[in-house]
Amino acid sequence: MDPAVIENHLQYRITTAWAERFARSVEQLTDAPTGADLADPRMRQAQIDALRSQLADLRTELAEYDALRSGQRTVLHLDSSSALVKAGVKARIAAGLTQRDLAERLGLKPQQIPRYEATGYASVSLGRSGK
Repeated sequence: MDPAVIENHLQYRITTAWAERFARSVEQLTDAPTGADLADPRMRQAQIDALRSQLADLRTELAEYDALRSGQRTVLHLDSSSALVKAGVKARIAAGLTQRDLAERLGLKPQQIPRYEATGYASVSLGRSGK
C-alpha cells in the first residue's frame, strides 16, 4: 500500500508526534517484563511488530516530506491516474509553496487548496478560476 502524503506543516508536526508515540510504545513493550496482560509471547511480539510497521510508515512519510522540502527529491513517478493527485501535492511541496501560496498564485481563496487536497481534487475543473 502506498503511504499517505503529508500535505502541510501541520500534518508534518502531527505525524512527527505520532511517530514519537509509536517509538515510545515499541520501547516500552520491548523492555517491559512479560505480565499477565501479555502472557503469550506471540501476542506481545505481534503487538511490537504492528507498532514497528506503523512507525516505519510514519517515518517514510516524514522522510519523503523532508526530501521534498529540501529539494532532494524533484522527480515524481506516476503509475496511475490516482497518483496524479499525490504528485501535485508533492510538486507543490517541492516548489516550496504552502497551500496558501498556491491558492494566491491561482487566484483562489486561501481555504480552497486544503479543501481540494483533502478530497483528492475531486471537484476541480480545468475551467475553474478564483478571479
